[in-house]
Amino acid sequence: MGRITLDKVTKRFGEVEVIPPLDLTIEDGEFVVFVGPSGCGKSTLLRLIAGLEDVSGGQIRIDGTDATAVPPAKRGLAMVFQSYALYPHMSVRKNIAFPLRMAGLSQAEQDRKVEAAAEVLNLTPYLDRRPGQLSGGQRQRVAIGRAIVREPAAFLFDEPLSNLDAALRVGMRLEISELHNRLKTTMVYVTHDQVEAMTMADKIVVLQAGRVEQVGSPLELYRAPRNRFVAGFIGSPRMNFIEGAEAAAHGAHAIGIRPEHIAVSTTEGAWRGRVGVSEHLGSDTFFHVTGTGLADAITVRAGGEVDLHHGDAVFLTPEADKIHRFDREGARIA
Repeated sequence: MGRITLDKVTKRFGEVEVIPPLDLTIEDGEFVVFVGPSGCGKSTLLRLIAGLEDVSGGQIRIDGTDATAVPPAKRGLAMVFQSYALYPHMSVRKNIAFPLRMAGLSQAEQDRKVEAAAEVLNLTPYLDRRPGQLSGGQRQRVAIGRAIVREPAAFLFDEPLSNLDAALRVGMRLEISELHNRLKTTMVYVTHDQVEAMTMADKIVVLQAGRVEQVGSPLELYRAPRNRFVAGFIGSPRMNFIEGAEAAAHGAHAIGIRPEHIAVSTTEGAWRGRVGVSEHLGSDTFFHVTGTGLADAITVRAGGEVDLHHGDAVFLTPEADKIHRFDREGARIA
């Protein structure tokens, strides 16, 4: 079991309150991602759950038991760090087995658990190598293997892919998602990358300045962001925001429209502008259209074979039912 409940959890460093009173429930077996900009408190929140930071107020419960004052090693959680935290002088086998040796398990039991974890993570051929002989992705899998053998109630991941190059990050995202499907164990994952959040999570927790802005599934946050902050943070490329007379015509202080919800034409449309920068990605092309008088630039997602060039005149038409409206405080108007 791995249900984690935060009840008015607060964290202060001196006089600075970095996590105001916060309530959150992570259900058993969920893959929950904490996402937000740098300094929003997501790693601090994870460390509070792990017990690596003391709470300043409130209560943390794991499977209904108060764990607020329980030492990290006794919470039944396993943490995977950004830096891997492997012992360079030990083999992969010994690195994975380290928590088992500390727990006093027999050599036979250690071997059984290590070999089972290695098979799940495709590390069997590398058990006798040292970390320095492995790629970054393989080292991260060793760190995950060391967590798996503990059979924790939940795994806690603190930006585990940020040290990997783009191709490895995509591969490891798939591997961690597949691992969750196999183990069915609660996973709490911290990232600043909303693409990771959207592709991996059952439930996303969007944080800003230590506060929860919205909790929901990836599609819930994409389709119905609670406010302008969430709307601008979730989605890639980010949502276009338009203010002034165009927003007022929709009964709003500002409106938002995603790049993929704007049609582009060379003959007619609601807004007229000129193509500025183009980003060709093969299957898609992103055009940054300027001179509309609505915003500095409006980003449009079009098919990869749309043949437009810098300076070409274009017309843009937003999908009417995909326009998001926001009030003066930034809250989404339903």
